[in-house]
Amino acid sequence: MENLGKFTLYVTAFVIVVSMVEAVWLTRKYRNTATPFAWHEVWLSIIDLIARKLLALLPLSLAAPVFAFAWDHRLFTVELNSALMVLALFVGQEFCYYWYHRASHRVRYFWATHAVHHSPNQLTLSTAYRLGITGKVSGAAVFFVPLVWLGVRPEVVLMTLSINLLYQFWLHTTWIPKLGWLEYVFNTPSSHRVHHASNVDYLDANYGGVLIVFDRLFGTYVEERADEPCRYGLVTPTTSRNPFVVEFEHWATLVRDVVKAKSVWIAINHVIQPPGWLPDGGGETTEELRRKSKPATRECEAVNG
Repeated sequence: MENLGKFTLYVTAFVIVVSMVEAVWLTRKYRNTATPFAWHEVWLSIIDLIARKLLALLPLSLAAPVFAFAWDHRLFTVELNSALMVLALFVGQEFCYYWYHRASHRVRYFWATHAVHHSPNQLTLSTAYRLGITGKVSGAAVFFVPLVWLGVRPEVVLMTLSINLLYQFWLHTTWIPKLGWLEYVFNTPSSHRVHHASNVDYLDANYGGVLIVFDRLFGTYVEERADEPCRYGLVTPTTSRNPFVVEFEHWATLVRDVVKAKSVWIAINHVIQPPGWLPDGGGETTEELRRKSKPATRECEAVNG
């Protein structure tokens, strides 16, 4: 346990140092441009990281008792004593991660935390560790409970998830190009740029962690296009530099909508429907935004035609 703590400390120090080196380089690169590097985005990410490390010291987790119950009632006891078992764990974890990540975009309750990760209006390595401080208490880790129920120890499941997230660190860049055939199998910076883009055509895509195969299998893969540069941040951009606003603005609006709901059913739907859902259907879900963008697209095609 002590060695694990040291390893986590070293990894945390590594990602911060590397992201700061990138930040200095990007500052110099964009110094005399119309879009200079925004250092406040880095500081907000570091504050988020520190806050999560401090909160991890507290026994606050909705998923922990569920993990314990699943382990007590497990079907098997899995021993990672062969390459085949490690591969099976990797693929199973990727499958669970895909649905966790998809739900984090398509269920407003989970989005209230995950939106923090998408709040930076620039995509840099520091974006990777801005994950939202309410993740532990929101219970999103329950998506990985099936692995525990099948017999994988909870600490192994969580460690595998940590390795998955560590892999994704290098994906948060704009300066690494497409990587040829790797794009067909692995999650790459190009695929993840699409995931972080707020362009209507790019919304709700590329949920994979290490692999991109489940996106291709379930129809959520979208390729980065040269004719559609990625615009980063949220559909309604977060402009505040106040960390409390960044961390809690989506929870605040969710609570507001639930309290003001005209019925219990509408209140429940505000929690479980996609972000932007409204009971009259005139909201800003991905589907609504795409529907609204079609007339403008047809008009442009008519003018250009």
